[in-house]
Amino acid sequence: MSDGAPIRLRRYGNGPMRLLLSHGNGLAINAYTPFWEPLIDDFELVAFDIRNHGENPLHDPQQHSWPRITQDIGEIFAGTQQHFGAKPTVGAFHSLSAVATLLSAVAGGPAWHALVLFDPPIFPPPGHPVQSAQIADMQDLTRRAAGRPVAYRSPEQFAAQLLQRRAFSRWVPGAHLLFAQSTLRPGPNGDWILCCPRELEAHMFATNNDATLWAKLPGIKLPMIIIGADADDPNAGPPARISRAAHDELGIAYAGIPNTTHFLQTEQPAACREALRTFLQP
Repeated sequence: MSDGAPIRLRRYGNGPMRLLLSHGNGLAINAYTPFWEPLIDDFELVAFDIRNHGENPLHDPQQHSWPRITQDIGEIFAGTQQHFGAKPTVGAFHSLSAVATLLSAVAGGPAWHALVLFDPPIFPPPGHPVQSAQIADMQDLTRRAAGRPVAYRSPEQFAAQLLQRRAFSRWVPGAHLLFAQSTLRPGPNGDWILCCPRELEAHMFATNNDATLWAKLPGIKLPMIIIGADADDPNAGPPARISRAAHDELGIAYAGIPNTTHFLQTEQPAACREALRTFLQP
């Protein structure tokens, strides 16, 4: 990146359309392979982790912020066109990377062919019925991220803990270990540590509060769809509710995936792929 942060791009396939793929806060794009790996046959995929996540080495924590990550999205788009050649390029992003891409787009960002945004936690404007729930969710996520263990004995230990959590009970088989392997790196003492330090994860949750984004969304003049988690689930999270509200109130194209939570791409990967393919069909 222009500030020296290394971002490792991984390219797969050679289809006529390029998909750029990235992930949510504290996660890593390799954890999403049940969703994106079958797309290799039809698209060129470029997968990348957000700075200080996944396969990227740690960089200046002072630059780990929404403005800097938003700038990264545009620089990564330009880098793929320069190094891999010009192609129609679709951004297929979840959560953190989806919101950063929206912030980039409303500021006149890259010339995407289209955007496919999975359950983005867009901060609702003042007075919106979802705002209080979103604030409470942000505070809970911030608290939990700040209290995460900094080290594990092994990815298998972490995966076993995830398997016991109700919030992750809908994941496809193998996703828990994949998640653990993708979000941990070998530590200095024979243990495994978080790829994204918990303080940086917590900071991003705590500062996802740009209330001006909502009103700017209709001004994005390119094909775009939000693919949301199940907003009719009794325990639907604020991102699922705000995703459907973006359709109902702002007219943004939308598809909801039944029986999913915020981790929809690792719960119903085939349905998420089908929603993406349907939207991108000529």
